[in-house]
Amino acid sequence: MGGYQDANYYRVSPCLIVVGSWCCRLILFVIWLPTFLHVTAQESHADHRRTTSLVELAKEPTSGDSGLFDPIEISPSVIPKVPFPTESVPPMYPIPYVPTRYEPVLTGKCPVNFSRPEISNILDKAAFDCFGPLASLVGNVVCCPQFSSLIHIFQGFFGMKSNNLVLSNAVADHCFSDIVSILASRGANNTIPTLCSIKSSNLTGGSCPVKNDSTFERTVNTSKLVEACRTVDPLKECCRPVCRPAIMDAALQISGRQMMINNDNMAGEMNHTDYLNDCKGVVYSYLSKQLSSEVANKAFRILSACKVNKVCPLTFKEPSDVIAVCKNVAAPSPTCCSSLNTYIAETQQKILITNKQAIICATQFGSMLRGGGVMTNVYELCDVDLKDFSIQAFGVQGCLLRSLPGDVIFDNSSGVSFTCDLSDNIAAPWPSSSSFTSLSFCAPEMSLPALPISQSLKNIGCNSAGVGFLVIFTFFVSIVVLRF
Repeated sequence: MGGYQDANYYRVSPCLIVVGSWCCRLILFVIWLPTFLHVTAQESHADHRRTTSLVELAKEPTSGDSGLFDPIEISPSVIPKVPFPTESVPPMYPIPYVPTRYEPVLTGKCPVNFSRPEISNILDKAAFDCFGPLASLVGNVVCCPQFSSLIHIFQGFFGMKSNNLVLSNAVADHCFSDIVSILASRGANNTIPTLCSIKSSNLTGGSCPVKNDSTFERTVNTSKLVEACRTVDPLKECCRPVCRPAIMDAALQISGRQMMINNDNMAGEMNHTDYLNDCKGVVYSYLSKQLSSEVANKAFRILSACKVNKVCPLTFKEPSDVIAVCKNVAAPSPTCCSSLNTYIAETQQKILITNKQAIICATQFGSMLRGGGVMTNVYELCDVDLKDFSIQAFGVQGCLLRSLPGDVIFDNSSGVSFTCDLSDNIAAPWPSSSSFTSLSFCAPEMSLPALPISQSLKNIGCNSAGVGFLVIFTFFVSIVVLRF
């Protein structure tokens, strides 16, 4: 009743002289808003420990002051948010196995002290992330990104006291063999090179024409490159990249092909992917020499995360059996659901995937079903969740890894553990059409800069006097709300 009387009071205020003006409507809105915000805040506080709303789950934390990089909704968007500091962290699932360490047999022909902390610590991290039984399960998201980062960092570490950015072919073979042996001696899977498609030639610079510091620094604006990759934001880099284009620009410059691309001579460039990748490896090596191993590793892992979270790593065969029994269903059907669940179970018995990859996989598979004539949301009818697209392993009823870079954790008492991002049953998103296109988890950038408050209010019809009154009145209302 009090709120109703207040509203009537302001209705009969002098502001009625300009009935319908935007200023008066804004003033009334300001009066009403604090009460609404107060109620909303209480609701959020009461339920912040367990979020089941898809809208809430779609919110991922921003970095810095900008909110331009929040995920967009994807009909429905179901990206889980990072917990509040007071919330319990996502569950960790231990594998009760402590890797046996032994002294590796090295070639003796790689002139590197592997016991130095800057390289030994990264070797330990790679060994845990590529832990024997887990390597193939987390290869796409954890193991291979970390092993790739290790190779880049080692390449820079090798040339730290010289002018070189690459290794010779013979030395690269010996050092690569030693790296794999050391990782295996610390519990890693010895098939990592095959699993991750990384060879000793990745240490040599391949066909890139620039292979030393002096030539690199004459060709590239190194201060700009290093600054772009010194602090890589894990949220912004995937949406408005800074480090990745700086690396690509440097690779193009040292490859000697920048001028050809600037002249729009793209036809001859399409077959030079390996050539450019070799030069990107040299750029990574230079960055590894300029940054500490921890900073470089963090940057390289973030870049890898941005890449792997853009695609679904699962392979979907033609779902003809599912389409046949689900095509005309309008209500839960045991036959349809059994066929659907069997298909998904067979598909996901491969690897652990991230929450963002699961959204893409669910949308991609749903598009295939819609293309075959399944118009009903069978995910909803059959209770298909996002985590159903990730492997069911180690007694865990589905596990989605975090989309941000993560590692396998080792503890002397519990063994090796990995962290799952979801503990709730989040429904898989059903696509709106049968045509699958790449999904973006980035909000659209604001096209216009924010106007000052006075200019913004003038644009909607308030004169300077109205603006001044509104600002003063807003201040007064804020004081009253804070007081009571």
